[in-house]
Amino acid sequence: MHFPQVKIVDDSRPVTRRIVESFLNKFFPSGYPYSVNEGYLRYTQFRALQHFTSAALSVLSTQSLLFAAGLRPTPAQATAVSWILKDGMQHVGKLICSNLGARMDSEPKRWRILADVLYDLGTGLEVLSPLCPHLFLEMAGLGNFAKGMAVVAARATRLPIYSSFAREGNLSDLFAKGEAISTLFNVVGIGAGIQLASTICSTMQGKLVVGPLLSVLHIYSVCEEMRAAPVNTLNPQRTAMIVADFLKTGKISSPADLRYGEDLLFPSRLIEEAGNVMVGRPLHKAVKPSKLHQIKRTFPEGKFILHLRTRWTDMILEHNATGEDALRGWLVAAYAADIEKSFNLSTEIALQDAYERMNSVFSPFLSELQSKGWHTDQFLDGTGCRFSF
Repeated sequence: MHFPQVKIVDDSRPVTRRIVESFLNKFFPSGYPYSVNEGYLRYTQFRALQHFTSAALSVLSTQSLLFAAGLRPTPAQATAVSWILKDGMQHVGKLICSNLGARMDSEPKRWRILADVLYDLGTGLEVLSPLCPHLFLEMAGLGNFAKGMAVVAARATRLPIYSSFAREGNLSDLFAKGEAISTLFNVVGIGAGIQLASTICSTMQGKLVVGPLLSVLHIYSVCEEMRAAPVNTLNPQRTAMIVADFLKTGKISSPADLRYGEDLLFPSRLIEEAGNVMVGRPLHKAVKPSKLHQIKRTFPEGKFILHLRTRWTDMILEHNATGEDALRGWLVAAYAADIEKSFNLSTEIALQDAYERMNSVFSPFLSELQSKGWHTDQFLDGTGCRFSF
């Protein structure tokens, strides 16, 4: 959907309103707030704060590095050199992170937070470098290595987060305006960093007080950003939450409903109401080879294998399984766990009954899921193992 911009002739609106609307036009997608999904304003507010604190920290850390090297730079010189020091380790970070792309697709929020934690760890090493100038190269190298990895992880997770807010093909506009907000507050943050470096943080004691405060605010901001993002792709955690809510209430939760319930630090936790399903363990650990064909015969048309254990249920997906297949398997596992517990039936009978129950509810379940905005064409299980006969 395209949201055209309207030019007002002979504008009689108050000056303050014109300034606000001019800001919205420059830094928010066309048609805002109707052109984005719920939570975008909160996401943008904390994104601005995140970039402000990050830029201010960058100036302080670079000034500290140059002090440790025996120089006495002005704040403006520290700002200029920071751009040079950043670039060196980004290439190494790219190599390290190149094998983590699938995990970032599955858990973009977690990796985005991890990126900023890495960035602040790197910055912290740089700030502390004047305390041990004899280790300058080691601390500067480790600091920039951590920051290089952080940059790659942040860039890799940017698109999935932006996509969660996009409506009807306006992703490019949303991306451009989001980057404009980031640039604006980076510049403001650099200005604040220069001011701090010239006054309160001109001494090491000042940096040791202000630096941690900025870092805490920075990490808090990115956590709130990620909590506000209604990511609408299916991964193990979100699938388990959808199934658990469906079994408890009979209703389908939307991405916006689930966003504040996601565990951003430990996303692989098991959810009892959804059958304690564990996805993607190596096949030889999840199922004994002698039982593999027997288990597969239980669901001849399913693109999944289930093995009920005492404390959890292993689910392994076929190599070409989609989000719909994962949902089918998850519903069967949750129903089977409930049947086994309630009626004390054998595992094989419980699985067969659960499979029939899943088939009876799946069509309306899937239709409502898709109408709520969930993408069911893929299941993002990171580096989880899959099988093929």
